[in-house]
Amino acid sequence: MKDKTKKPQKLKARLPRGFVDRSAADIRAVDEMIEKIRDVYERYGFDPVETPLFEYTDALGKFLPDSDRPNEGVFSLTDDDDQWMSLRYDLTAPLARHVAENFNEIQLPYRTYRAGYVFRNEKPGPGRFRQFMQFDADTVGAAGVQADAEMCMMMADTMEALGIRRGDYVIRVNNRKVLDGVLEAIGLGGEEQTNTRLTVLRAIDKLDKFGPEGVRLLLGEGRKDESGDFTKGAGLNDEQIRNILFFVGITDYAASAGELSELVAGTAKGAEGVEELNTIRSLVLSAGYEADRIKIDPSVVRGLEYYTGPVFEAELQFAVTNEKGETVVFGSVGGGGRYDGLVSRFMGQPVPATGFSIGVSRLMTALKNLGKLGVEEVVAPVVVCVMDRDLGSMGRYQRFVQDLRHAGIRSEMYQGNKKNFGDQLKYADRRGSPIAIIQGGDERASGTVQIKDLIEGKRLSGEIEDNVAWREARVAQVSVPESELVAKVREILAEQAEDRKRAG
Repeated sequence: MKDKTKKPQKLKARLPRGFVDRSAADIRAVDEMIEKIRDVYERYGFDPVETPLFEYTDALGKFLPDSDRPNEGVFSLTDDDDQWMSLRYDLTAPLARHVAENFNEIQLPYRTYRAGYVFRNEKPGPGRFRQFMQFDADTVGAAGVQADAEMCMMMADTMEALGIRRGDYVIRVNNRKVLDGVLEAIGLGGEEQTNTRLTVLRAIDKLDKFGPEGVRLLLGEGRKDESGDFTKGAGLNDEQIRNILFFVGITDYAASAGELSELVAGTAKGAEGVEELNTIRSLVLSAGYEADRIKIDPSVVRGLEYYTGPVFEAELQFAVTNEKGETVVFGSVGGGGRYDGLVSRFMGQPVPATGFSIGVSRLMTALKNLGKLGVEEVVAPVVVCVMDRDLGSMGRYQRFVQDLRHAGIRSEMYQGNKKNFGDQLKYADRRGSPIAIIQGGDERASGTVQIKDLIEGKRLSGEIEDNVAWREARVAQVSVPESELVAKVREILAEQAEDRKRAG
């Protein structure tokens, strides 16, 4: 018996975990949002730059483990010269490389922005993806905190340009130097305490997640979670813990500034940090940005291990419902700060830098919750039906669609195989098309076209019950000379837009 020929196995279509396909609506929403952000950055005098998706792995710095294959946290491969390359983890490290490589040609201070995808080789989960978009702005070569103050003001202006009202957002500001001063004041200064300081930073970075009591445990002996897993703490004593929790618990900076200055008294770095916070506060107030927009807030602890001076965070303060059905404050949509050490890694000399990164996908979710995104109309294309398929007729249909396009009207000639006119109208209906253009043999002989108002026709079919009402209604299909096609389509589209405006 002959062996049966095995059928080739059909390839299974599957999306890699942690990645998403984007719909037309989402793409348009992101484009709309990015354009508004870009407009603010341009008004502040920032210029665009673009760096590649791949960088040599060692350029990505702190994100990489000490191992033979650097693929923890990043997606990596080897070049043909056996050098490791990785998909960028953020947009800041590539900028640092770009500045260092082109340092002699770049005009300092270098003020630039860029948007693009970044990649994290991490376990995906709800709302946590391996590819997502960021939109960054940075100033390289400006040492004064006026550059940091400007970043905060630019972020406040960006939130408002996106339609987020005052009171629904706040830009919160802290300073790494102040925390360093607090740590030094409680006996955690010096090289020998480096590991303890890192443990403390990681502990207070969990403030939003675990609250003050959870951080208290992590600063002390340690914390056991619900599953029974134990995280060893920093081993601080009660007074040390009390001073750190006081610092990160300050909510009214003006009222607590005196106590904070006393806490860091005798530490040069702490005093410098307090002075920088006071300077930022003075600058933003002078420019009209009150504390309801830009607030000095020592509870901001994001990225304190990474930043070298001021840190800032854009936080949305309105409530939303999360995946568990709980009502929560939306929270952070971006952050940044001063990172004077990043460019210096390539240069061997100090290069000051400060910047801000917006999480585009997260911000888009927030704007959708507020009804601020996707409100701009995208009208589906007018469909020119194909009644006859001889070369002369097809040429006319193509001319109609090109005339409409050249007049700025979205349009398409039906490209499907079905010759049935009803199926073509069904296609137009599924597309949400506002108008169908029809020309058969009779219309071609008389030099006319039929223009079918699909929106009005759908409404009439559902609302009109007698011939009198039909005659008094707006006509759903008209015949016009070919020369009047564009003008009549414009007129009908304008009527439809007015109907939508009234309905809205």
